[in-house]
Amino acid sequence: MNYLEKLEESAKFVKNIACMGLDPKKDVLPESEKNIREVLNDYFYELFRRMSLSGLIPAAFKPNIGYYQCLDKPREENFDGSLALSDLLDMLENFFPSIPVILDSKRGDIARSSLNYAIEAFDCWNCDATTVSPYMGSDSVSPFQVRDKGLYVLNRTSNPGGKDLQNLMCGDNPLYIEVCQNIVKWSENEKGIGAVVGATSMKELLDIAKYYSDKKIPLLIPGVGSQGGSAQEVIASLNEANYPLYLARINSSSGLTHPWKKGHAPEDWLDLCTKQIRELLDETAI
Repeated sequence: MNYLEKLEESAKFVKNIACMGLDPKKDVLPESEKNIREVLNDYFYELFRRMSLSGLIPAAFKPNIGYYQCLDKPREENFDGSLALSDLLDMLENFFPSIPVILDSKRGDIARSSLNYAIEAFDCWNCDATTVSPYMGSDSVSPFQVRDKGLYVLNRTSNPGGKDLQNLMCGDNPLYIEVCQNIVKWSENEKGIGAVVGATSMKELLDIAKYYSDKKIPLLIPGVGSQGGSAQEVIASLNEANYPLYLARINSSSGLTHPWKKGHAPEDWLDLCTKQIRELLDETAI
């Protein structure tokens, strides 16, 4: 099954197009004397078990590699963060076996270096898709175009500074439309290449969704929740653009895994998380 088929099948199975970001921070987890790997394992096991028992299953998961590897201390021979990410991927495979996992690593290099990053995402971590920066063009992107795997190219990102470069005019088009054109061209070589488009820039999202509406380019749409984006507005824009909803994944991260934002997890953390997850699944139902 190729990546486009996985997206369609998972959306049909769970009847939503939500993506759950898995970006933990030490200072919002439950207080514990255990090491960070054990804390993360306990935390996500309880959360995934509740989600599975409650039928709360998003159509994709997206761990950001930086939130885990920053917990490593390699020169002290401590790899608790990377091991916790490995444990997390095992749990996802066990609890939600048919749901795609997107490794958010935003790599962007050339030649053998770019190929090494592709090997990292697809062979070392065995994820279904990853994210990549297109700044160095096809030399950065092509090593990630692996058969049956997915790839999301940064197109118009959700951060406020995204406009600094991505909205620059290149002749008649802003840069993000030029990136769209390249993504479509690259997709001719291998299907499954998609675009990262933030939910915080609705005009640009609508423009891009219209551009891709008949081209089978998957969209990964971060920025919902803590960054201020609205899932309902995203769905409305995708419908206005006649974009195929099953190819989109609307992502929320901290708003689902630690909605209290600051301080260690309260006693009712599991209820708070599942409430937020249920709301996003309802808002992204198809």
